[in-house]
Amino acid sequence: MKISKYIIMLALAAASVGVTSCTDYLDKAPNSDIDEAVPFQNFRNFQGFIEEIYSRIPVMSNNEYHTCFNYGEEEYWEPQELRLFARNVDNGDFWGFTTCYYTYPSNAGINDRRKSNIWANAWYCIRKANISLSQLDKLVDATQEERNLIEGQLYFFRAWFHFLMMEWWGGLPYIDYAIAPNGSMAMQRETWQACAEKCAADFQKAADLLPVDWDTTAAGKTTLGNNNMRANKIMALAYKGKVLLWGGSPLMNWDSHERNNAYAVYDEDFCRRAADALGQALKLTEETGRYSLLPLDQFNDLTVVFNSKALPGGTETIFQENMQDYGGRWSWNMNTDFRPQTHVAAGIKCWPTANYSNYFGMANGYPITDSSVKDKESGYDPEYPWSNRDPRFYKTYVIDGEFCGTGGQGKEAALYTGGDDREGADSKKGCYTGLMNAKLCLKAVHNGNVRDQWACVLSFMRLADVYLLYSEATAVGYGVKQNAGGYGKTAEDAINVVRDRAQVAHVLPRFTDTKENFLSEVRRERAVELAFEGMRFHDLRRWMLLTQRPYTLKTGFQFDRGPGFTQGSTENQVLNLREEVLHERSYTNRHYWLPLPNKDDTYLFEGFEQNPGW
Repeated sequence: MKISKYIIMLALAAASVGVTSCTDYLDKAPNSDIDEAVPFQNFRNFQGFIEEIYSRIPVMSNNEYHTCFNYGEEEYWEPQELRLFARNVDNGDFWGFTTCYYTYPSNAGINDRRKSNIWANAWYCIRKANISLSQLDKLVDATQEERNLIEGQLYFFRAWFHFLMMEWWGGLPYIDYAIAPNGSMAMQRETWQACAEKCAADFQKAADLLPVDWDTTAAGKTTLGNNNMRANKIMALAYKGKVLLWGGSPLMNWDSHERNNAYAVYDEDFCRRAADALGQALKLTEETGRYSLLPLDQFNDLTVVFNSKALPGGTETIFQENMQDYGGRWSWNMNTDFRPQTHVAAGIKCWPTANYSNYFGMANGYPITDSSVKDKESGYDPEYPWSNRDPRFYKTYVIDGEFCGTGGQGKEAALYTGGDDREGADSKKGCYTGLMNAKLCLKAVHNGNVRDQWACVLSFMRLADVYLLYSEATAVGYGVKQNAGGYGKTAEDAINVVRDRAQVAHVLPRFTDTKENFLSEVRRERAVELAFEGMRFHDLRRWMLLTQRPYTLKTGFQFDRGPGFTQGSTENQVLNLREEVLHERSYTNRHYWLPLPNKDDTYLFEGFEQNPGW
């Protein structure tokens, strides 16, 4: 069964690289023919052939000078802006990724979106990995270490690009061999769990072959200090665990069993195996020190840096988005998207929702159950809603009265109802929610010629994420008080490692008595720790919460300033705090997957059907 005409063209194009006979061209230079074995005969040549795969890792954070990649309930974009896929997602039109100007993932043919076009790049890189694996016998001038490095990377990327597509579109054919140019493309779509098994097997092969750190290898010495993002053993084990946890999550379990409601729960066997792999990754991480959590005072460095040669992410990043032109693509328009026109005139304006900010509970570990109700036990008071919150709240949001700017530039944020920075006429581009983003746009907002000194690089995986994945998988597969994979920490211990960095109290005993109660805190912790990093939409879908209230709501705060206001204080009194619904999504089960990009091509062969409802 053919996948699509476009994929066939990609396959044929890739097949022509280094593995087919040369075509005779007029006026061909003497000795211009290259032997088919040359690209694969030694480590340097073979690695050069693989480098293009690294260059096709997607860009998530930037779409034609603006940003649009958070599709959960965490953001609200100005309603008059219609060029964003986020707006289509809110309205249930998931076809928008094929037509919108600003979108991740993007579809082929819209401007030059090669770096964010997952569908095209993934199939291309899978094809290239399979071709390369089929040519390993030509690698004759190489040490065993070099052979392992080459083979390990290829298994890693074959699995990773399959997984990347599966997150958006569900089960697909898992292509694990090099298809001849005239070979059959009649491949059936597989269930998500069947694909997950094959991904996991490839990630394990990669883990068996790859080192923990390329800098410690003889081959890696030639690129010493520039190997941080190369596929490695910990990365492969962590992704093996992630794909198995995804395979064991309610959506993938339900979808793999013909959408039988009896399977709309976790698959515990998948979760046990996920926990074992994630436990191995964490054990190896802590033994070697290969990765470590950044301290709280560097929390914002995980995503954005200003006026620094250091990359965002530091010691915590395990696998990052494409870094091509990272120092310039987030500057200018990008850092204006998160401030009202009264601060920075340009940009498409995006505001963090009030409902999402409520996941950020109190520093004492208590959640907030209702933003409008005083809670004696937790200490939350709607008259002092910014007081004693989870410290990550202050790293993630700009609140009313904070100063946004340095060196005399910028101004105080007037986010109260009727304030200068609040919503108004369309031309004003004011804040609709009473909060501003500090995770993707630091509070030090700059104007003029310094706006090109920002840099943002997002992580597809970082260490805190792995701790939380392990906590979830272990709790489901083994139990809240159990450990896995030879790793000494329990599910409860792992989530508390992340809370320790955040200087938040440990999970309360009331949430560790049952698996269900504990998972509610794991989900809240993921919302807080990974806020605005492109994770939430996938989490809501795999948990099968996307269609359920309150996850369908986007709200904004309305409030008045109380007496005795002090600029920049988290202890300012707030009066008449209330949440107002800005938008409510209306979803059905079809919204758990995006439609496959080429609708017509899904009807070419029986067995490669469009996702249900599209």
